[in-house]
Amino acid sequence: MADKSVLVTGASQGIGAACAKTFAAAGWRVVMAARSADKMQATIVEMGEIGTACLPVACDVADPDAVEALFATIRAKVGRLDAVFNNAGTNIPTALIGDVSYADWRKVVSVNLDGAFLIASAAFRLMREQNPQGGRIINNGSISAHTPRYGSVAYTASKHAITGLTRAIVLDGRAFDIACGQIDIGNTASAMTECMAAGVPQADGSIAPEPTMNVQYVADAVLRMAELPLDANVLFQTIMATKMPFVGRG
Repeated sequence: MADKSVLVTGASQGIGAACAKTFAAAGWRVVMAARSADKMQATIVEMGEIGTACLPVACDVADPDAVEALFATIRAKVGRLDAVFNNAGTNIPTALIGDVSYADWRKVVSVNLDGAFLIASAAFRLMREQNPQGGRIINNGSISAHTPRYGSVAYTASKHAITGLTRAIVLDGRAFDIACGQIDIGNTASAMTECMAAGVPQADGSIAPEPTMNVQYVADAVLRMAELPLDANVLFQTIMATKMPFVGRG
């Protein structure tokens, strides 16, 4: 895969950083995008020699101008994209819908949905124009694309919308060899999920700890999706900690 290139958003930590490392180790050219240039650079330093395959670009995916600048850099320095992992996301503390401000709603939706659209749209244009034509867009859907957590209206709505985005890209991309799939992830161990060991709100109103899984399992799954030839596609994949509450959320 030495001639392949991938864009990973939200690449400064957690799932995104693990995926950047995994793609680089597999021989891909990796464009890393995140708001924090310092965190991305620290991740690249941790990689050692394989970090030379990575190009970090500071970008707020919710900012249309920043996304256009990101893709201008990709065109100038990489030339093409064979895959995109549309991973950047954010959340707010648990709150019932009546207690969520519009500002907090927009904070989540602007990154999780608007940002995902902006990245996918720009990637689609590049993949349609490049020669050879085509590529693959992988959206991070989350378990919440199927079943909500208690007090998570903004996050749940944004992730349900990602499923619609994925299906629409699948149809729009057929004529241009642009494949699209979605990975729905549950309870990956990271800084964002450290609170799960102490306990998180459950559907019955109780607080209970939840099991997590190694982030490397997710990175390996994303890489396998990306490595498929374009005449095959994983449309939806769910990867989760085996004993976490999911169906019915407990």
